[in-house]
Amino acid sequence: MADTLPSEFDVIVIGTGLPESIIAAACSRSGRRVLHVDSRSYYGGNWASFSFSGLLSWLKEHQENSDIENDSPVWQDQILENEEAVALSRKDKTIQHVEVFCYASQDLHEDVEETGALQKNHALVTSANSTEAADSAFLPMEDESLSTMNCEMLTEQTPSSDPENALEVNGAEVTGEKENHCDDKTCVPSTSAEDVSENVPIAEDTTEQPKKNRITYSQIIKEGRRFNIDLVSKLLYSRGLLIDLLIKSNVSRYAEFKNITRILAFREGRVEQVPCSRADVFNSKQLTMVEKRMLMKFLTFCMEYEKYPDEYKGYEDTTFYEYLKTQKLTPNLQYIVLHSIAMTSETASSTIDGLKATRNFLHCLGRYGNTPFLFPLYGQGELPQCFCRMCAVFGGIYCLRHSVQCLVVDKESRKCKAIIDQFGQRIISEHFLVEDSYFSENMCSRVQYRQISRAVLITDRSVLKTDSDQQISILTVPAEEPGMFAVRVIELCSSTMTCMKGTYLVHLTCTSSKTAREDLEPVVQKLFIPYTEMEIENEQVEKPRILWALYFNMRDSSDISRSCYKDLPSNVYVCSGPDCGLGNDNAVKQAETLFQEICPSEDFCPPPPNPEDIVLDGDGLQSEASESSAIPEANSETLKESTNLGNLEESSE
Repeated sequence: MADTLPSEFDVIVIGTGLPESIIAAACSRSGRRVLHVDSRSYYGGNWASFSFSGLLSWLKEHQENSDIENDSPVWQDQILENEEAVALSRKDKTIQHVEVFCYASQDLHEDVEETGALQKNHALVTSANSTEAADSAFLPMEDESLSTMNCEMLTEQTPSSDPENALEVNGAEVTGEKENHCDDKTCVPSTSAEDVSENVPIAEDTTEQPKKNRITYSQIIKEGRRFNIDLVSKLLYSRGLLIDLLIKSNVSRYAEFKNITRILAFREGRVEQVPCSRADVFNSKQLTMVEKRMLMKFLTFCMEYEKYPDEYKGYEDTTFYEYLKTQKLTPNLQYIVLHSIAMTSETASSTIDGLKATRNFLHCLGRYGNTPFLFPLYGQGELPQCFCRMCAVFGGIYCLRHSVQCLVVDKESRKCKAIIDQFGQRIISEHFLVEDSYFSENMCSRVQYRQISRAVLITDRSVLKTDSDQQISILTVPAEEPGMFAVRVIELCSSTMTCMKGTYLVHLTCTSSKTAREDLEPVVQKLFIPYTEMEIENEQVEKPRILWALYFNMRDSSDISRSCYKDLPSNVYVCSGPDCGLGNDNAVKQAETLFQEICPSEDFCPPPPNPEDIVLDGDGLQSEASESSAIPEANSETLKESTNLGNLEESSE
């Protein structure tokens, strides 16, 4: 590739999170020339997913990031008299209070390494079992685990999956194919740790386990490529905005999904399954016949609550919890509706918000399974990459590990004219989209950020054991103290391609009131116990055992007015990071709003043209031909895949 980029674009996008990736795809699809850059070595920003070694590399980069010092600017000579420079930050300050704990047996040897990974070096990890943890936990070197590719078109970040697992979503295809072949216009070798050896088969651990059910840290390291660990924990509502967008744009062909199999509740120290569908309600042994009728009557009302305003008149200003008390519902049913269906808390939602949440839950039931939720195989980090691929297919240019030094602003018009990158190249554009974390402290001095508390656990079994070990569950644990927030727990099994066989990946999320560990550790202690040698032989242990744990706080930059950013040029648009909500609607709404400001008369992410409708010879070339000349092969694959369509329930078996 040439040493320098083209000098002019229509849209420059800085950051590869989900909102930025959607906007880049939409702009590229509408014919705009798009440059999409990210100073990080991977796609997704705080929406990314990592293998186990990739996550350890990310932790190491975060530690080193705090030591970065801003060099003296080399771009000052390029700033003219009628211009001024707005410097961008080189430090990512969105992650704080990182704490790592390893409870699994520390029996590492020098020759143990992740299958397909490169040599690793030592770094500090807190251990509950050993005082020698610093010598036994491995971190990959940054330059070894990440590609040296600098500026290239889009590629994939996660391992390939079975192309035959194609799904149908109301007539649109949701396929599981990860295309391994690429042409030189759309795809290049991967720039992430997950793809270092994409085509190398992952070897099973054939070493004999010395003790029954014993999982060691060396096994986790060796099977590290089987993990895809999300920085942000979310699910997709089956009738949510993101699913609709994936289907409309046909981006769904780049991804594959699993249905969440069960919704759980935590009551009186026990985890139990909540009935969701009509069949679940009437088959439930937890509810009496009277309770079943009460619940069905109330849920039927919630589906059409707007037709019966008298039923909730006078309660609009009260909490949903207080409103439920006035209904003919037992305390048991009130708990189920509040925490497992509306998924809110006693103080968090008004009556109207609670009724809307309940209706949305019920509206999404049955589209793909017994619950309203889907989860993308290989993790949430797949979704930004799917839209990045669409952008690249329509001509967008991608540069990872490519930082932007400053924005160049015209003093008179107060509009941004260009950027200056790390090589000192000046690149002109009409519109600029910047992810919030790239702004300097000075520009964000008036912004009041919220924080998200996150925990990631690797455990040895499910929080609610059943005949099947391939359950995907969501659980809401209510807050016990005033000022605290309910904790959302999402438990993923190995069939989601996010953890090794015999383990579960558990994500805990809540709005921060303290550090992540202080917020989440009480819930962790209720549901799990640390993995210790003394308890390995005890088959009567009821709680799952924690093998490894990570706590961190993440900045929530959603719903911040652009007026809060100091001296923001009018043609620079801010994209926020992940919010604390369960779904992705906020990211889609944000992307569509910003796209309409840039392209007010354009359709938002329309489907690509059918290759059969494109005339490729003579002067009769349709206007769409040039727009889609880079994609006939991708669409042909979609046509081939349509003969293998199945349904999502079959895929989740």
